[in-house]
Amino acid sequence: MTATVPGTPHRAWDFEAVSITGQSVPLSTYQGKVALIVNTASECGLTPQYKGLQALQERFADQGFVVLGFPCNQFGSQEPGSNEQIAQFCETSFGVSFPMFARIDVNGDSAHPLFKWLKSEQPGMLGIEAIKWNFSKFLVGREGQVIERYAPTTSPESLIADIERAVVA
Repeated sequence: MTATVPGTPHRAWDFEAVSITGQSVPLSTYQGKVALIVNTASECGLTPQYKGLQALQERFADQGFVVLGFPCNQFGSQEPGSNEQIAQFCETSFGVSFPMFARIDVNGDSAHPLFKWLKSEQPGMLGIEAIKWNFSKFLVGREGQVIERYAPTTSPESLIADIERAVVA
């Protein structure tokens, strides 16, 4: 865990994001829940993970769990649509009912502050912070702390035990 600079966010719930429909959402809305924060894409080989993410949402929602989807077009231009198109695709193709946010960058100078923070809290392999591809996942506890970071190829189904531990903690 990195040292916290006074005045800088130190929990996921300290950030704001824009919903896929254009409203500013303080992530403190989700305080007290366990969240799986995922950068997503509609035209990726991993896009079928939406089905597994929705299944996690349905299975654990009543235990205070939520999936938060953040579309990103930084990897192979696999999320080229407008926010409206992305929302429609997710709903019609996978029945996504979990909160989706406006398309963002997750790497580089223009990366969303939430993702800059997530990466600094839980670097990937060999301490590399950069997100490698679509469907990277961060499990966040009820207090807004990062519990774990998962690779894009880690299936949503394989997270069940970790989520079960987090929701009872």
